[in-house]
Amino acid sequence: MNTIQHEVLIVDDEADIRFSVARILEDEGYVVTEASDSTSALSLINKKPPKAILLDIWLENSPLNGLEILDLIRETHKSLPVIMISGHGNIETAVTAINKGAQDFIEKPFTSDRLLLVIKRTIETMQLRIENQELRLKATNIDRLVGSSNYISSLRQIINKVSPTNSRVLVTGPAGSGKTAVATLIHKNSNRLEGPLVSINCAILRPDSLEISLFGQELSSDGGLEEIGTFEQADNGTLILDEVGDMPIETQGKIVRALQEQTFQRVGGAKQIGVDVRVIATSSKSLTELVKAGHFREDLFYRLSVVPVEVSGLMDHREDIPDLAEYFVNEMASGSTDKMLKFSEAAIAMLQAYDWPGNVRELRNVVERILIMKPGGYEKGIELDMIPLELNAKSRDNDDKYMEKNILMGLPLREAREIFEKEYLISQISRFGGNISRTASFIGMERSALHRKLKVLGIQSDVGSLSTESNNVQQD
Repeated sequence: MNTIQHEVLIVDDEADIRFSVARILEDEGYVVTEASDSTSALSLINKKPPKAILLDIWLENSPLNGLEILDLIRETHKSLPVIMISGHGNIETAVTAINKGAQDFIEKPFTSDRLLLVIKRTIETMQLRIENQELRLKATNIDRLVGSSNYISSLRQIINKVSPTNSRVLVTGPAGSGKTAVATLIHKNSNRLEGPLVSINCAILRPDSLEISLFGQELSSDGGLEEIGTFEQADNGTLILDEVGDMPIETQGKIVRALQEQTFQRVGGAKQIGVDVRVIATSSKSLTELVKAGHFREDLFYRLSVVPVEVSGLMDHREDIPDLAEYFVNEMASGSTDKMLKFSEAAIAMLQAYDWPGNVRELRNVVERILIMKPGGYEKGIELDMIPLELNAKSRDNDDKYMEKNILMGLPLREAREIFEKEYLISQISRFGGNISRTASFIGMERSALHRKLKVLGIQSDVGSLSTESNNVQQD
């Protein structure tokens, strides 16, 4: 059953055909509307375009036939998927329909399984195209990495070096860390910028759907009827294989051949299709571990990871949080007043104390929530009380020292204060990426005094790393 109720319009002059097809689709969770001629069909389409149209070619007592209706649809609703149906079809008719912009062709009589497969695949393909269009639109606004940390600087250098080449790249990192943004930047800084940027999520499609989405499909060996896959769509451009670790093992072998030879066969086809595609893969999973477990082909791993790029979680470069928060405010600002909003130091400290399991994506969601929930006409800065309370609660829940507060209550003030100072300074130095000068400035100490304090407390620090002697609390 479909969890999302997609609307399908059936255009056929035979009432019994409309009835039987409607019952099949409704049993699978689709919402069905019907039309018997061109006038009622075009009226329904203009009122509310469906997700897909089943359109009969030959319509009796109709001002326009199916092909003429298709022409009008392509003029006003270019992206609306149309599946042509006919009881008098042939290859020539099918080719004409495809050339006019139909997504598929079904000859009557057809089985319910065939009907459902074509409709499901057509809607999935259209959704994929919409996602790709959105990705390209977003890509026009992604022209830099936000942040000033050593990590961001190093990542910029890697992108600048790898972008001009045609080498395949494997971008790994935790969910929400910005892997797709890195892949997009590599394309935008490459000599393929004018070519298409196409993305496919390997985690959301079944093995049969994924293979068709990648390589396309032919319903006859002579190639008379075809569906273009993402490899062809990305010709002379870049193809992003998002979450490639979730690609079915049976599809991986065909990807290996396509990468090695830059040729492939459409599903059901016989001829070899040649393309010039740069592939960038992303994965939140460890592909090396998947290879060891036998879930990912070793030869595919080595072909994809010619240049490996690792993207870190946000907690590993907390010093970039102020820049990212400001960037998201400007990105989502509804007006000039919102763009002037700045985070107070206390609010930034709260954001930097949180571990961000959802990484940059979670930070963006939090900033969006703050802007939505702020009082109307609010023109002051973003203060601590505007930060969602659960961020503070979760940071405390994840901190073992807070869990040991009952032990602290049994200690003299001097010992308890030493433990607090040690944890406080470790957190602040970590927040500023090991930069002692910036830490000293924020907490209001001279740099030399802070060095002495760190030595007294047994904390050893250098730029970018931090360690401390054991400070476990013992109960007498």
